[in-house]
Amino acid sequence: MSTESISVTHDVDASRYVLQLGDVVAGYAAYVQLGQVRDFNHTVIDPAFRGRGLSSPLISAALDATRAEGFGVLPSCSAVEGFIAKNPEYADLVR
Repeated sequence: MSTESISVTHDVDASRYVLQLGDVVAGYAAYVQLGQVRDFNHTVIDPAFRGRGLSSPLISAALDATRAEGFGVLPSCSAVEGFIAKNPEYADLVR
């Protein structure tokens, strides 16, 4: 992985969590708000940044923020579903 800093921000207007590597957008996790549940339906890592393990910090930050805001999760995206399966500490979020 690069020595550039990784940051994840919540773009509320676009309903997605955006992962930046330095000042470059490297990916995002999109969701649809369904009442008290966020349906995470699409996770993308730009092809130029794949293979660096960036989906894990993106998804964990998105799930941590979702938990902090008091929402549950519907993991309809296979990447989010797989992340939760490998990290059972997030299983309580699944609705």
